[in-house]
Amino acid sequence: MDSGAFSTILTHGGYPHGVEEYAAQINRWKVCGRLLAAVGQDYMCEPSMLRVTGLIVADHQRLTIERYDALLPLIDDVYVMPVLQGYRPEEYVDHIRQYGDRLKSGMWVGVGSVCKRNGDPTAIEAVLRAIKGVRPDLRLHGFGVKVAAFSSGLIREWLDSADSMAWSYAARKQGRNANDWREARRFAERIERMPFQLSLFH
Repeated sequence: MDSGAFSTILTHGGYPHGVEEYAAQINRWKVCGRLLAAVGQDYMCEPSMLRVTGLIVADHQRLTIERYDALLPLIDDVYVMPVLQGYRPEEYVDHIRQYGDRLKSGMWVGVGSVCKRNGDPTAIEAVLRAIKGVRPDLRLHGFGVKVAAFSSGLIREWLDSADSMAWSYAARKQGRNANDWREARRFAERIERMPFQLSLFH
């Protein structure tokens, strides 16, 4: 379950409601099928988002952890996914340090602020390389990862999971049903079949 962080912050410059409202939504929807995880309410660190809030990367990292900490005690029986934020690779490493012992061994962790860099897979590789360099045990989830990024064998290797709305956008633009689960399945199958570039260097 996504928190809608990007659109919320873009529209409001932050979260207009407390974590209690999001927690209520999680607890409501967890009974509808099998909810694997609910993503924490993070603050993206792209330069465009910093301009929206008027804050700096360190502020967004701090706020991301504060929202995560506030959400945890309000949720039962659903995994709350922490999100690593930054823009430069070393900022993600610093955010890992800020989380401290909250990040247990093998945790499933989101990697934020990568969706706008799909056109440059090497930039995403650099971020993932930095994270794996200090915490190779973490299972990483990429937000908004598109087809171009999956041409990289390293990205495919280092991400345990990813989400994308590219399938829905394409269906809508081509006059098909943008909410049809079969569109999503075809997109996933396309990713599985596509060739990717292997790298000799990690």
